Amino acid sequence: MRSHPKEASPPALGDQLCDAGVEFIIVGGAAAVLQGAPITTTDLDIVHRRTPDNVARLLEVLLQLDAVMRYDFERRGLRPTAEMLAGKGQINLSTAPGPVDPLCELDAGRGYEELLPNSERVLEDGRLYHVLGLPTLIEVKTKAGRPKDRMALPVLIATLQERKATENK
Repeated sequence: MRSHPKEASPPALGDQLCDAGVEFIIVGGAAAVLQGAPITTTDLDIVHRRTPDNVARLLEVLLQLDAVMRYDFERRGLRPTAEMLAGKGQINLSTAPGPVDPLCELDAGRGYEELLPNSERVLEDGRLYHVLGLPTLIEVKTKAGRPKDRMALPVLIATLQERKATENK
């Protein structure tokens, strides 16, 4: 279990998800930040357990936070549903504390249960989070191949190498 400086805190949304008992793994940029990578991110990407009870807890929190689809260009105020959260896709939401992207699966066939063994427990401000480990995060970002992911890779690799060097001392 790792603990990191306060500036690595996830958005307030992470606290609210924990308080509601939602089971989730932080992935993406927030996972990198919580593991000491000097990068910035504007949203919280999570992969949540897709059991009916957990989806209901997640949906309740999202609705309390007035979550709406972020890329609804017609501004219809579309809200997430249990069916969306139990599916396989990615949902981009705006909430009062900030953007959150519930990812039902990180990529094909890699949901919460499959990713949990590749996560680390990180203690941050008294809360215990499951965070996708740097080796898996590097693998995922390499596979995604998006420009923003390619730009982050050298930083993530250097962070992992630095961490390994520190652990070997």
